[in-house]
Amino acid sequence: MVFPSGEQYRIAAAGYAAVVTESGAALRALAHHGRELVDGFTETEMSSGGRGQLLMPWPNRLRDGRYAFGGRELQLGLTDPARGNASHGLARWAAWTVEEHTDTSVSLVYRLMAQTGYPWTLDLHVLYDLSADGLVVTQTATNLAPEPAPYASGAHPYLCVGDAIEDLHLHVPGHTRVLVDDRLTPIGTEPVSGTYNFTAPRRIGDAVLDCCLGDLDREDGRTTVTLVDPRTQRGVALWVDERHRWLQVFTPPSEGARPGIAVEPMTAPANAFSSGTDLVTLAAAGSAGDELSVSWGIHAL
Repeated sequence: MVFPSGEQYRIAAAGYAAVVTESGAALRALAHHGRELVDGFTETEMSSGGRGQLLMPWPNRLRDGRYAFGGRELQLGLTDPARGNASHGLARWAAWTVEEHTDTSVSLVYRLMAQTGYPWTLDLHVLYDLSADGLVVTQTATNLAPEPAPYASGAHPYLCVGDAIEDLHLHVPGHTRVLVDDRLTPIGTEPVSGTYNFTAPRRIGDAVLDCCLGDLDREDGRTTVTLVDPRTQRGVALWVDERHRWLQVFTPPSEGARPGIAVEPMTAPANAFSSGTDLVTLAAAGSAGDELSVSWGIHAL
């Protein structure tokens, strides 16, 4: 039997334990001394709601799956047909190949071949590494095409502390919110306020969030998001490097239990291919292709 998410790669170090899957090189599970830090999925399930997936070569949504680049008009398949969008890239359901697997780390690779709507070939690489500092994830893309390629990246972990998020305190130091239309396409920005303002830690309560936040506070080049149970002071932190200029914060629908909240590192916001906002152009490959690496991580509090 093959599990829905394929092979399961287990790593552990300093009380941390994680499982990464062949399907999408996704982070299926992460715990610290048995306490779950991410709301993932079981080995008998496939990822739901993007749980743990890597978003490459673009994160979030691309309106109508349509954009122009290098003098060409391009059309991607609509993977979010309800809203008419191409969603979360082209690698999250692919079978990634393990490159190296040790007790404490695992690296996987996937060659994204040129295809309709994205006529460039990229080598994608991810390294998951555990230590006493928690989990560090490094995502890398290398352009193998003979011409420049558009690129952005993201990831889709759901953070959790206990079984419900309502009484937890969330801190997201993002001062700008991206405004969207009814198809979740960006139409502008404004300072965070009200429901969307978590620049100081506060209770999540019944807030329903699906917002992109930017203008992030940084310390030593990093932005850190925390989710804490105020009764016990136990929690989880997610940090992103300076290339991650945006964080998408998403709560599952309010009806029923909400054990986790997605905090998604993104190098570009939705519709970046069309707007050019924070989009990176990977230059033409020579003897060695142009390469871009970004990193983020999760640790227990």
